Amino acid sequence: MADTTGGYTRYVALGDSQTEGLWDGDDSTGLLGFADRLAMLLNEHTPGVRYANLAVRGKQIRDVIDHQLPRALQMRPDLITICVGMNDVTRPARSIDRALEDLDLLHDLLAESGATIVTTTFPDLAKILPVGRLLASRVQQVNEVIRVAADRHGFRLVDLYAAPSMTDPETWSPDRVHGSPRGHALFAAAAAEALELPGSSHDWTVKRAHVELPGFRSRMYSQVLWTQNLLMPWVWRHLRGRSSGAGREPKHPRLEPVSLRLEAE
Repeated sequence: MADTTGGYTRYVALGDSQTEGLWDGDDSTGLLGFADRLAMLLNEHTPGVRYANLAVRGKQIRDVIDHQLPRALQMRPDLITICVGMNDVTRPARSIDRALEDLDLLHDLLAESGATIVTTTFPDLAKILPVGRLLASRVQQVNEVIRVAADRHGFRLVDLYAAPSMTDPETWSPDRVHGSPRGHALFAAAAAEALELPGSSHDWTVKRAHVELPGFRSRMYSQVLWTQNLLMPWVWRHLRGRSSGAGREPKHPRLEPVSLRLEAE
């Protein structure tokens, strides 16, 4: 396992749209996201880091187990970040018990990889999105499984749930589910702290001064966006037996030097 001074050389990111980088750029100009940002931080401390990002929007825990993790293990990474589960939480027809079992299995498989693992809890959606109250119990259940696994396996844990900065509207895109560019920068800083990278700190948790929580109209607008962009497309895709990531390949499917792939963009 790598040391705690940034000496990681083979980093693979797994997950869904958050790790793919939605709302931090776009599909025409290119997506960045917290994993790309973290890869650049790692490369600053250890030039020559190689990086792959296998995350694809819409994917669930079982997708990571069946498709992303086997590809990642073939790359023999010394660092893996994993952020997945929100698509399981928000699926109306998805059994949360099945999702929790899948998550436990995923953690066990990650622990066997020998890599340093960075995992994360999910923020308290009830504070930023009206529908979050309906999902609060599921989010808490998933977070508890993540915390227990981090303790059991010695994973590095990023705990977003109670961080004051996660209630700042500017941390989130207009749909209040995906991070904004500022949010992705905070997520990367949180991962850097979890890895004890030089220069990292707990400052990412601090909410900006004089921040007001979104008002009723703002929260309802976010709710409309969530319904239009997440719920209704999911219903339509579900009826057709497809997901938002169907047919989409990872944006960085192979280990390549960060200096060539990202810092030149």
